[in-house]
Amino acid sequence: MARLEVGNKAPAFTLENQSGTKVALKDFAGQRIVLYFYPADDTPGCTKEACQFNDGLAGFKKLGVRIVGVSPDSATKHVAFRAKYGLSFDLLSDPDKKAMAKYGAFGEKMMYGKRVTGVIRSTFVIGPTGKVEHAWYGVRADGHAAKVLSSLEA
Repeated sequence: MARLEVGNKAPAFTLENQSGTKVALKDFAGQRIVLYFYPADDTPGCTKEACQFNDGLAGFKKLGVRIVGVSPDSATKHVAFRAKYGLSFDLLSDPDKKAMAKYGAFGEKMMYGKRVTGVIRSTFVIGPTGKVEHAWYGVRADGHAAKVLSSLEA
């Protein structure tokens, strides 16, 4: 599994959002985005992480930063997840995990002391030129959104 580092060009992707609209990395050219990968909608850690990003949206918007979440879940699941928690940023579907693999966000990981293959909770700040400005792997969901925001404010 290749890991992205600061300064790498962010891998291109085109995925569908909760509305079935195709969203590509190139759509964000000239903008800064937080792209975060998570295992599944409506699970405890993923819900906490999504809600904390949502709660911090005003701070991210003030810095001109967009939030985009990606999981293997379907658009239908994303619609329900967004509605249940009032999330107001795009959630993209990566059912075949190809984008996740390009970002090093899918592969072998330790879970409850066992080696498993799955989604590695990861977050990237991608700058206006398409370069990775920050990369976090194996993220702890609780408090992560605040860490991302403070790194952007620094």
